Amino acid sequence: MATGNFVSYSRVSTAKQGRSGLGLEAQREAVARYLNGGRWKLVGEFVEVESGRRSDRPELAKAVAVCRLYGARLIVAKLDRLSRDPGFLRDLERSGIDFVAADMPDANRLTVGIMALVAEQEREAISARTKAALQAAKARGKVLGGYQGHSFTDAEHEAAARARRAKSEAQAVRLGPVIAELQIAGITSAYGLAKALNERGIPTPRGSTWQAVQVQRVLKQL
Repeated sequence: MATGNFVSYSRVSTAKQGRSGLGLEAQREAVARYLNGGRWKLVGEFVEVESGRRSDRPELAKAVAVCRLYGARLIVAKLDRLSRDPGFLRDLERSGIDFVAADMPDANRLTVGIMALVAEQEREAISARTKAALQAAKARGKVLGGYQGHSFTDAEHEAAARARRAKSEAQAVRLGPVIAELQIAGITSAYGLAKALNERGIPTPRGSTWQAVQVQRVLKQL
């Protein structure tokens, strides 16, 4: 039976999914089922929106800070889903806080450390197999890289466009609190916000500096 303070941490894969609650509600329900009964208090809830291969986890860092502040345990819905991410597992192991996974309540920091090593080895094995396959193809005379006469289909163009939109939406969600802080400080014009973001060293989704028109697009997404 759950007792004490808890901080919930969930992850969704796109900004659109984060806003719609798709996937997030299932994670919340799993946490609620685990906490059902007992004397407990949920003192914080954090949602990480993943984008591409981002390795930083600002929401996890915030969740860990709140856990330390309240002496709370971090609770995640499905450790098995996160177990394929060695970076997340290492961050969780090194945080030094107590945690519980609704789907694996007996997991501990030792378990997570072992899972991180296995996940890392799996990634290295996949990379090695890919390199070997490319070398074998090259040895057979296959031309690798560059233009090889492929004409992209409408479906491929649409998939690429969706990927760009997802990346842009994820960046907009992350920028939301920063822009709100700047607006409260009196910086409300798109030009002023662009200048402030550049001064803080925050890049655009494509890694460039901010222009007013790009800020306007982000404001529309928010």
